[in-house]
Amino acid sequence: MNIFNRRCQSVFACITLLIGADTALAADDVSRWDGDARSAARLIAASRPADGAAALLRAGVEIRLKPGWHTYWRYPGDSGIPPQFDFTRSDNVRAVDVLWPAPQRLPVAGNISIGYDRDVILPLRVIAKDPGMPVVLRLKLDYAICEKLCVPAEARAELALAPVRSSFDVALAAAEARVPKKLAMGEGQTLSVRSLHREDGAARPKVVVDVAAPHGNVDLFAEGPTAQWALPVPAPIDGAPAGQRRFVFELDGAPSGASYGGAVITLTAVAGGEAIQVTSRLD
Repeated sequence: MNIFNRRCQSVFACITLLIGADTALAADDVSRWDGDARSAARLIAASRPADGAAALLRAGVEIRLKPGWHTYWRYPGDSGIPPQFDFTRSDNVRAVDVLWPAPQRLPVAGNISIGYDRDVILPLRVIAKDPGMPVVLRLKLDYAICEKLCVPAEARAELALAPVRSSFDVALAAAEARVPKKLAMGEGQTLSVRSLHREDGAARPKVVVDVAAPHGNVDLFAEGPTAQWALPVPAPIDGAPAGQRRFVFELDGAPSGASYGGAVITLTAVAGGEAIQVTSRLD
């Protein structure tokens, strides 16, 4: 009986250690969810070298959405509010760069918004002040979620980016693969922005963009030089060369005092699982 008890105690100790290890892993690579039944957000982390000495760390903000609800891209389109990230209370963090996976067009009450209508991970690039010291991310996230009506949402999350193996490496890599690749005009093997030109003479000047895409299945979004610009969402039209799709948008939405001449326009083209980002001047 004593031998049996000792064996049981040994097995129980092993199980306890395994459970403790899993709990420690979860605590080190993910924060708790913060939100409600409509949406919630949390921080996740990628694996970090065992010595913890990397200056550039990979992490992500995961947003969970109730079916039927959506949230917004960095530029929300005709309506909406982009997410706002505050990492100022973090420890040993020099900078945090938020990366944006390719969005989609969201028709809402006659307007076109740009965003995500399902759960999304926004990858982060975190630069430590001192690579040899602990890094703690503290996030205050303000964002909007919409179904038939839009409501503000907020979340707070805290995560120590410890030198551990993460269970989120695959999910983060998949989100990073959806971030548009930065290319020059005309670059790209299958998906590319072939040309951009301005047409005057109408009530308001417009911009015409031709995009080459596999099977002609592509969408296009346009952003101005700063967040204060609100360019219309490009609309597909006929007239493109063979194998390309043509889009047009009016030159509208510049902030007061800004000039369209020479303005830097950012174009994001999305086709299936591929996405690219091209910048061009309106010369």
